[in-house]
Amino acid sequence: MTTKCRKCSTPAIIYQPYSGLHLCKKHFFEDVERKAKLTMRQRYPVKKNDVIAVGFSGGKDSSVSLLLMHKIFGNRPDIRIVAITIDEGIDGYRNYSIERTREMTERLGIEHIVRSFKDEYGKTMDELVVEKKMVENRYSDDKKEVGPCSYCGVLRKKILNKVAREIGATKLVIGHNLDDEAQTIMLNHFRGDVERMVRFSAANELDGFIIRVKPLRKIPEKEIALYAYLNDLPMELTACPHSFGALRKEVRRLLNNFEVNHPGTKYSLVRGYDTMVPLISQALDVSVMKNCQICGEPCNDDVCQACKMLEKKAIE
Repeated sequence: MTTKCRKCSTPAIIYQPYSGLHLCKKHFFEDVERKAKLTMRQRYPVKKNDVIAVGFSGGKDSSVSLLLMHKIFGNRPDIRIVAITIDEGIDGYRNYSIERTREMTERLGIEHIVRSFKDEYGKTMDELVVEKKMVENRYSDDKKEVGPCSYCGVLRKKILNKVAREIGATKLVIGHNLDDEAQTIMLNHFRGDVERMVRFSAANELDGFIIRVKPLRKIPEKEIALYAYLNDLPMELTACPHSFGALRKEVRRLLNNFEVNHPGTKYSLVRGYDTMVPLISQALDVSVMKNCQICGEPCNDDVCQACKMLEKKAIE
């Protein structure tokens, strides 16, 4: 027997254990878009003449983020939407996804900027992996060893913020979904990094840092994947060859198991975090923002993390 949509008589395509709802395609789309709109309205209200930059890798999360920004704000003449793609220089991976990003931005008629690690840092990610011996480090017993994902994340975020600032962006959209948010919250708990927890929640602009906007933070990863598939988005599904990170994978498995046995766990974790962080921030002295002594970019230390990783030296 075909299960019907809870809101109409059409056959359902998805069941949400956390809500108890079976939804058809139409009402599933409405549910995803309603959640994104509500998040934008409550946490990241868009103002007149805003410039919305979207970090656009070509994966499912960034593709859905870009599509939603286009659907919600694309008809407003006062709002400018710009997709920013970072080419890390990962052969057999990023070169394919960049093709997908160009295809989608052309389809939507959205301005698209591509910047590369090679142009910004003089090296590709593939070259850094070899230089820093990250392949060997992958099998190291040293738990403090920094892997490719840490390097790539820091270097990519730096370029994203720099480009967003250069184009006058007032908001920088990133594709963190509910699963990403819950995992990061747990990781910061496990590491006891209270200051990072507060910084991670920031919805206000800091000196030199463009406000990070997360329209997908209340939407589960599986629903993002289904929404992208049903909208026939030109995504790149190839896995990054440098991707590994034992702790995050453990946390992902832990939370997924909890979600299966206790639907709504991820929502509860994010909701509790949102309630807790404002109280913690009042009692915590968060590091004052500075400008990196080497590159001049904003950071919370004398030298930014990117320059530390690249082992750049300050000019005497």
